[in-house]
Amino acid sequence: MAATEITQDNLESTINDNDIVVLDFWAPWCGPCRAFAPIFEEASERFPDVVFGKVNTEEQQELAAMFQVRSIPTLTIFRERIIVFNQPGMLSAGQLDEVLGKVSELDMNEVRRQVEQQQEG
Repeated sequence: MAATEITQDNLESTINDNDIVVLDFWAPWCGPCRAFAPIFEEASERFPDVVFGKVNTEEQQELAAMFQVRSIPTLTIFRERIIVFNQPGMLSAGQLDEVLGKVSELDMNEVRRQVEQQQEG
């Protein structure tokens, strides 16, 4: 499954309608972003239950600002509408597979409990 272009118009529905969403914040002029693109696309084939979205930071500056993207590429992963991974820099295929495996194994009840504790504190 190829990556979906994410814009202001489809971001919320993409996150709300899918269990796991991986966002790649990138720009056409960014060398590491171009090097990471095939790794990202190949992962989308290996993980058909995960939605892979690409956010062009040149065209979607509001989204880049909303997610406080300071460096590209940056990967942000949502699980059940909660950000569970957010990291700048390029990952290898093996690293991306490992992160996605760990994200899918998360105990989301525990994650929600931790989020609630952070919000209370």
